[in-house]
Amino acid sequence: MLDDAVRERLKELLDDDRIAVLENVRFDARETANDESFARELADGCDLFVNDAFGTAHRAHASTEGVAHVLPAYAGLLLLAELENLSKLLGDVERPFVIVSGGAKVEDKIAVLTNLGSRADSVLIGGKMAEQVRAENPFSFEVLLPWDVVAADSFSADAETRAVAFDELPEGWLGLDVGPRTVEEFGAVIRAAKTVFWNGPMGVFEWPRFAEGTFGVAKAVAECDGFTVVGGGDSVRAVYEAGIDDRVSWISTGGGASLELLEGRSCPA
Repeated sequence: MLDDAVRERLKELLDDDRIAVLENVRFDARETANDESFARELADGCDLFVNDAFGTAHRAHASTEGVAHVLPAYAGLLLLAELENLSKLLGDVERPFVIVSGGAKVEDKIAVLTNLGSRADSVLIGGKMAEQVRAENPFSFEVLLPWDVVAADSFSADAETRAVAFDELPEGWLGLDVGPRTVEEFGAVIRAAKTVFWNGPMGVFEWPRFAEGTFGVAKAVAECDGFTVVGGGDSVRAVYEAGIDDRVSWISTGGGASLELLEGRSCPA
């Protein structure tokens, strides 16, 4: 059941009895099981199904893939725009083609980097991922890693910090952001590109003291005259916090969905 306060507010905004908002369908275990009976319950009383939620298109759930087998199904305008823009990264891209990747785990992005990286002119890797790739590079192509980092003596928002070359990281210290030289070098490559795909921050940008690297990458993307795409929740958040969202060609609403699509996999919904 939908909360009464939400229902009343919706009625104020859209006074149309045909419009309803459901509670989170994941409260029903049949949703993630893609149960046909649940899909039919969701479809009951409806004439057609329009899916505009690209962010869930990679999930074969009852409310996404399941309902599409019960009702005549169509793609919404946002879903079409996502496919149109992301597909530009899969075909004959305008070069130089630059991929910027960050975040905490190589495992989360290894497939998309393998698929796109071999076709890119430059692959820039920052964040915790860079340490993993430096220790054991799983890719067959060349990648550019940080030259320097903003290091901290502990994983804390108020830790003692200093900018050092990566190979001069003090024992026991952590690299929580890319350093100023890396921001400059990465920025130069990004600004010269004709196509850019960025997914993943350059460090712990949630703490303002460690945000300069990620924001520096965001500003370089904004200053690129080419076609630029940003995907993934943290990267999108950084784009908005840096105030450059209106200078990016396409900001994808799907984190996992965009990665799976760019891996070359199909999205069932």
